[in-house]
Amino acid sequence: MRRQRGEPGPVIPLHDFPAIDAALNATSAVLLVAGYAFIRRKKVAAHRTCMVSAFSASSLFLVCYLYYHSHHGITRFQGQGAVRTVYFALLISHTILAVVIVPLVLVTLYWAVVGRFDRHPKIARWTLPLWLYVSVTGVVVYWMLYHLQF
Repeated sequence: MRRQRGEPGPVIPLHDFPAIDAALNATSAVLLVAGYAFIRRKKVAAHRTCMVSAFSASSLFLVCYLYYHSHHGITRFQGQGAVRTVYFALLISHTILAVVIVPLVLVTLYWAVVGRFDRHPKIARWTLPLWLYVSVTGVVVYWMLYHLQF
């Protein structure tokens, strides 16, 4: 049913959310790599900006993801054969690590905010690669689900 002029409705169409989620994941991945590069060069302020921005992008992703799936449900993967195995291997590892990464990111961010730089780098060594994996595989899963031709 079409909305009438002046009627309230969604600002962003529901079908756009998967692409938005992929863009947020890609943004997070780029910011994570940049943040890592900055801290390796001792550019703490730039590192902080990138990491807080990556956290913001990932948080916005989570809000959009939950909104989309609460209104749309599941999209089934249509591929068969080896590509199906690859897709589900990526999806399962992505999903498990996405759950694991939430407390790791929060603890890593907490140690940075409170200035415990004896603890922050120790946990960040685990957090960064897992968070980066989740961000990148999120984009790959999106691409396989919505753009891979069968």
